[in-house]
Amino acid sequence: MKQPKLIDYILLTILALIWASAFFNIKIATYSFGPVTIAFLRVFFGAFPVLFLCYVKKIKIEAFSKDWHWFAMIGFINLVAPFFLIAYGVKSVQSNLAAILMSTTPLSSTVLGHLYTKNEKFNLIKTIGILIGFFGIIFLFSDNILINENNFISALLILLGSTCYVVGGVLTLKISKKKNENVTGSILIWAIIILIPLVSFMEQPWQTIPRIDSTISVIYLGIVATGFAWLLRFKILKKNGLIFQSQVSYLIPIFGTILSYIFLKELITIKVLISLVAVSVGIYFVGKANNNKSL
Repeated sequence: MKQPKLIDYILLTILALIWASAFFNIKIATYSFGPVTIAFLRVFFGAFPVLFLCYVKKIKIEAFSKDWHWFAMIGFINLVAPFFLIAYGVKSVQSNLAAILMSTTPLSSTVLGHLYTKNEKFNLIKTIGILIGFFGIIFLFSDNILINENNFISALLILLGSTCYVVGGVLTLKISKKKNENVTGSILIWAIIILIPLVSFMEQPWQTIPRIDSTISVIYLGIVATGFAWLLRFKILKKNGLIFQSQVSYLIPIFGTILSYIFLKELITIKVLISLVAVSVGIYFVGKANNNKSL
């Protein structure tokens, strides 16, 4: 891969801002929509830019090919489940906490990589990073001001959502030879198919009159934070590689905390700041170990 230029770092920062902005927008969306509806509208609106790009680039969508079961499974684990779990959790916890909790994805993926792959085993630096990162999460759960008996389960569900992303990423390796746009378009189609009956029977959103801010947020979550962000991720991956793109993980919890304060005036406690630093440092050590391995 070529040495990253200034424009590459700008694009990486934009991607981090978009993904970080998703959390306070999810919070706003919960003012009017249930978690299943939010998940459905995210994948519905998110499919438009991805499928349009596939049409323009003449990329064949294989959602109903012989590998349909992989697309359906990944669509459920990588989109339906985490989108639902995060939306459900954010109803009861601050969005900045969700941003920090979700940033544990690189740490969880490192643990799974150690367990299920032969060339991603722990070393000293990785172990230190994982311990520091997860200490930050455990410390965050000790913040009784923001996480208490009323929303403890909600916080755990957000963590479960981050684990779904990791498992979905592992499953994607089964179809890794296919074009990224094709894979994303196909799993979005299956996520929509899975969510249509769920949203119809469980929440029936057409019977409610949503607030304007909630409507804008859920459309933003779909088109920008899901569809456009995935396309931008592909661009960065193709030009600069996975290790460079993974640096977005350092920025998301930081930007998420800042944006939640700016737009929602969410409380930032000392424990939140310590947890934020610990998670960021943990991700840095894990990323450093992976980077040294690639040299």
